[in-house]
Amino acid sequence: MKSVLSERQTLHPSDIERRDLPEPAARAVRHLACEIAVTVGARPEIAATLSHPILLHHIDAEYGRLPDTVHEAMRPPATDAGATVIRTLPVTDDELGATPHDWREAAARAGDRAQRSASFELDIAMLLLARCAGEPFGWEGQQGGRLVNNIVPTPGHEHEQSGASSTTLLSPHTEDAFHPDRANLLMLGCLRNPERVGTTVSSVRRVELDAAQRETLSRALLPILPDVSYGTAFGDALAPPVAALGSDEGNLTLRFDPAYTPLDSADLEFRSAYGHLAAELERVCITAALAPGELLLVDNDVVVHGRVPFTPRYDGTDRWLKRVNIRLPQRRRDASEAAENGYGQRVVAPFRTSRGIDT
Repeated sequence: MKSVLSERQTLHPSDIERRDLPEPAARAVRHLACEIAVTVGARPEIAATLSHPILLHHIDAEYGRLPDTVHEAMRPPATDAGATVIRTLPVTDDELGATPHDWREAAARAGDRAQRSASFELDIAMLLLARCAGEPFGWEGQQGGRLVNNIVPTPGHEHEQSGASSTTLLSPHTEDAFHPDRANLLMLGCLRNPERVGTTVSSVRRVELDAAQRETLSRALLPILPDVSYGTAFGDALAPPVAALGSDEGNLTLRFDPAYTPLDSADLEFRSAYGHLAAELERVCITAALAPGELLLVDNDVVVHGRVPFTPRYDGTDRWLKRVNIRLPQRRRDASEAAENGYGQRVVAPFRTSRGIDT
């Protein structure tokens, strides 16, 4: 599917809900994260996955201490755009050190006290904020099971459809669309973005579809495969078909990842409806270029997100985001998803209290 999103650098700040953290509240997040980081220590066994029981105990016991304004800011997006910018955590460029070349380097640095980087403390800050919103979780098969992912341009991955890419358009997609336990909310935290690279978001609740297109896209006809960050050995895996469109109390929901959907296997009617949906998502696309300390909170059941292309420098100054998947235990998905095996990909969900699929 041809897209002009790669040319789209126009920003639309007025179209995205914005919530400002009062400075004392923002500093309280950093202060508590620093306190926990000092208490548990930036040790490799803790920083590796961030799911060490000692750290988890502190996150769960302490996030309630944050000011009410923080908890209020971390509620799900409130408009049909399905995305919210939250600002601003205090982050300085000097405390970060060089942008890592890949997630492994980032994780190793977080557990190395000699690096004197704030990356570990910022991981904890992200977990505290995510815990205010819901239940942060990770994936065993992605970034070593880490609860906070590092999104940096990586040499050799420039053209793939993953967060490690750069010079190619990262196509709009539902995060982990292939899996029934995908996040309800996705949180992106900006540490560095000197070229103001835009993150694109498009809400299914702003698109125009006729009744026939809705009916076609509401049927489970094609599978969605895992993206390359989980590996490539899925060609022979059982691939259950899933529906692109769903419903939450009469409001449209979306499960969409054209880069990993075998559209050539579909009939003309489905391809036409899917192509129209893709064009509509492009039409309603809005773009946010995060500044350091800003967070983008995305409703992953409603919104697809992507990224415009940029040219990496690999000199330690490139764009650096942190990403957290968040589950909302009160939100339910269609019971039919419970039968999916998610291609064997398992969640790392230490805060989980109940399963988010109707049975």
